[in-house]
Amino acid sequence: MEPVVDIQGLHHAFGKGQLSKPVLLDINLAIQPGEIVILTGPSGSGKTTLLSLMGGLRAAQQGSLKILGQELLGASKKQLVELRSRIGYIFQAHNLLDCLTAQENVRMALRLQPALSYDDRTAQATAMLEAVGLGHRVNYRPNNLSGGQKQRVAIARALVTQPRLILADEPTAALDSQSGREVVQLMQRLAQEQGCTILLVTHDNRILDIAHRIIHMEDGRLIRTETPTAVLV
Repeated sequence: MEPVVDIQGLHHAFGKGQLSKPVLLDINLAIQPGEIVILTGPSGSGKTTLLSLMGGLRAAQQGSLKILGQELLGASKKQLVELRSRIGYIFQAHNLLDCLTAQENVRMALRLQPALSYDDRTAQATAMLEAVGLGHRVNYRPNNLSGGQKQRVAIARALVTQPRLILADEPTAALDSQSGREVVQLMQRLAQEQGCTILLVTHDNRILDIAHRIIHMEDGRLIRTETPTAVLV
């Protein structure tokens, strides 16, 4: 089976010429369908840069970076846009639009699927909010939701398109321990139901046991891989 993520010899630097600063060095990584992988490491180690490259948010510079079978090195803008529509993103900041309701925020993720009617998009957004336990908050705006509820809306928005890959960057950083735990368990359950793969960047040691693998990163390199003693289901 083809890996969802297949990275070989990836290098990336910020700046040019004498000001060039390497941030990723010889990254080699394969993630299989259905895997939950956690990426850890100190701030500045390159985790977020790697995630943004995998999501097609930055242009790959050197090496091979295949996501969902698409080579991103040298990919066109059209190819990158198409790839992004197949990936779900969850960030530390929920990035919800305050002027929209929870339902409207989730429905926006379906705007790149023209085959769906407005009513279909609304129905799918509502169903996903119900799946994350917010069926009673569909018409609430972010300012009237708790931190954990906002992150649940962000998860619903990421999953409503039924992506094959979820990229999550510090999704529990702004949450208390109970809310953080609930959020990652919810993400895990819904992803398993949809059969997608998760790569999650975190400093939160409380959630490491949801992963099949934990990969540690330092100074732009993947330095070691560990297997948790148990994976929550």
